[in-house]
Amino acid sequence: MSGTPLPQGEPSAVATAVATATAELLLDVDRIGITFGGLKAVQNLSLRIPAGALYGLIGPNGAGKTTCFNLLTGVYRTQTGSITLAGKRVDGLKPHQIAHAGLSRTFQNIRLFGELTVLENVMLGMHVRGRHTLLGTLLRLPSHVGQERAMHARAHELLRLFNLHDRHAEQARNLPYGDQRRLEILRALATEPRVLLLDEPAAGMNPQEKKSLAQSIQQIKRQFGLAVLLIEHDMGLVMDICERITVLDYGVVIAEGTPSEIQANPKVIEAYLGAPGAAGPPPPPPPRRESQAGNETGNQAEGDAGDDDPRTHG
Repeated sequence: MSGTPLPQGEPSAVATAVATATAELLLDVDRIGITFGGLKAVQNLSLRIPAGALYGLIGPNGAGKTTCFNLLTGVYRTQTGSITLAGKRVDGLKPHQIAHAGLSRTFQNIRLFGELTVLENVMLGMHVRGRHTLLGTLLRLPSHVGQERAMHARAHELLRLFNLHDRHAEQARNLPYGDQRRLEILRALATEPRVLLLDEPAAGMNPQEKKSLAQSIQQIKRQFGLAVLLIEHDMGLVMDICERITVLDYGVVIAEGTPSEIQANPKVIEAYLGAPGAAGPPPPPPPRRESQAGNETGNQAEGDAGDDDPRTHG
């Protein structure tokens, strides 16, 4: 007996939750939080990201998004909860240990080594997986030379992925802004992550560059089989490519769901527009203020103190 056909389109919240539960859970963030003085920057944040997923993390300026990334990557140590990557607890580890475990990121402010070539910037990321020894490096032993050759070949492959191979010998600082952004993503990919965290990768890009970036992110997800968590203020980009979205406001999760659910959520609309009952998707935020954490801009290990970091607000 034939029944009424089910409606087609975006899966329901229940169906999506079931699919997520049955997929391999890769990143399990359970009620993490951090307080700076009397400011609760992030409170009881939970994320569950399966392998191969592309999720978004959005919110107004100062909502706590970059602070969340700093917690996930060990720049800050969470004061509550736990962070589990592929079944292993990583909260409490140092940033380089978390990167080795398979969690890599980009930054709001570009953190390339401008004096090095494009190729050398990518190869730097690969040293997370290297097994160099002091003796092997000094004596140029066959094991060391073999690793360097393999890294060199792999770096060229990654540069071809983003059409940067023809510029491999140029200094990174001479690349156009959009290509510098893409190079930073490639350097993060070079660490061979299981989960890739992208912090506002489209910032400063023109519409054509954003379209190319969206295609590249989706290609990365498919080709490398990794999970991607995206922070982005461009709502069009987020709604187009993310499967599920978590919304932060004042360090608290106020909504989670599919793009269409987020667009229609009254709490999300109020957080962006400041008026309950307003219609339409969240608009782009106002221009970002310059980071005031000047001493943070020179060292990748220190994280990214951008406009979302509570230390940059008076």
